Amino acid sequence: MGYRLREIREERKMTQEELERKSGVSRQTISAIENDRMGNVMVGTLMALANALDTTIDSLFFEKAV
Repeated sequence: MGYRLREIREERKMTQEELERKSGVSRQTISAIENDRMGNVMVGTLMALANALDTTIDSLFFEKAV
């Protein structure tokens, strides 16, 4: 499963450290998600990241190719 976390974070001109402070999610977890090194991500983590980025959980996922 792919995440658009880095893309959205960079669109918001935020560093991983800023996202960590705003979301409460560790920078190591943010990095692991952005680099596709984290299998299953807890819904609470996705919710915290989405809220910090002022977006929805759905928008954090890559759209499936048709």
